[in-house]
Amino acid sequence: MQTLLMVGVGKSGRPYLDAARRLGVRVHAVEVAERAATIEEAANEVTVCRGGSDELWAEAAITAARACQPDGVLAFSEPHVMAAALVADEFGLPGPSLRAATLSRNKALQRARFGASGIGQPEYLVTERIADAAEWAEPRMPVVLKPLSSAGSDGVELVADMAAYREAARRRDGEGRLLVERAVEGPEYSWEALVCDGNVWCANLTEKETTGPPDFVEVAHWAPADTGDTPHAVAADLGPAVLEAIGMRTGIVHLEFKLTPSGPAVMEIAVRTPGDCLMDLLGLAYGVDWFEMAIRAALGWELPEPPKAPVRFAASYLPSAPAGTVVAVEGLDDVLAQPCVVSANVTVAPGQQVSPARSSGERAGEVVLAAENPGELAVDLEQVRRLLAVVTRPADPPG
Repeated sequence: MQTLLMVGVGKSGRPYLDAARRLGVRVHAVEVAERAATIEEAANEVTVCRGGSDELWAEAAITAARACQPDGVLAFSEPHVMAAALVADEFGLPGPSLRAATLSRNKALQRARFGASGIGQPEYLVTERIADAAEWAEPRMPVVLKPLSSAGSDGVELVADMAAYREAARRRDGEGRLLVERAVEGPEYSWEALVCDGNVWCANLTEKETTGPPDFVEVAHWAPADTGDTPHAVAADLGPAVLEAIGMRTGIVHLEFKLTPSGPAVMEIAVRTPGDCLMDLLGLAYGVDWFEMAIRAALGWELPEPPKAPVRFAASYLPSAPAGTVVAVEGLDDVLAQPCVVSANVTVAPGQQVSPARSSGERAGEVVLAAENPGELAVDLEQVRRLLAVVTRPADPPG
């Protein structure tokens, strides 16, 4: 029986464990202590990681790999990417490549690589302190401030003018190295692909909706995108060009870009499991379990023929709660009763204090839907938005 080393599992990575069981593959999982107990029954073995940094994930993953001698390795989320790539490199296993993993974990290195490859992207500057980049930023307003290694829009902030820029420089002084980018306008998409030995096995274009400025938290996704031929043609050219630039070998790729009047502008690339239930959407849309396919690729197995076209349309809705104390969650049972709804979950409860959602981790739940055509899906999604509500009581003013 072959062994898969799974670096990080979390909640959204549990389908990997289910897929491995179906395939007859042992799983040695690496997780932090507070999550390890939740996967002990699903994984064959668990190595506990001492913390959440890239370095500690690498420490635990390498220790686990030397103990279990894996036949394949998979990273779940961003902090796990370098750990899995180091294991793949040391043990000669399929993986994205060290170059791809390094670029995935550093948005400034991505900007440098894409610039050298002639790939469209925003103008940018790397700065140690926001205040030091004021002269560069002023003629380029509005600009976006972006941490180098965050995920889920954490720390991403649009600054509209110099007054707001000076306020951000004061508020975020000492945060460390950041990207300052000229803000670009246009519809936003993501391109998901499973890559094997440098070749795209299957790819998908997803349309996304965000909260917009200043934080751009994602609130809905549609897969595949129903936006005409042009975005699909752009993605078909852009995706492989980015894969070549980062040296991608094997694994899942998640590429985000905006389609501006002057062409595509890459926001970022990641070589790990995409969030926001996108793997579930891909499975529903193409009739193939992408978690299982990713395991097969990680183990070096031959993959079946890829799907020729989507078989249905899928969407995820990711609601936020108004700031304050949660009083009630309304409409969840009605949402679950909708024939289009595949799953629905709310992650806040009465009595809980919630803040405005400024990153993916601060949203209030997720709903996954599927329908036979995009028109039906749009109607169903609107119905879900209308039914589901997290009711809050504003916090009492101080004093």
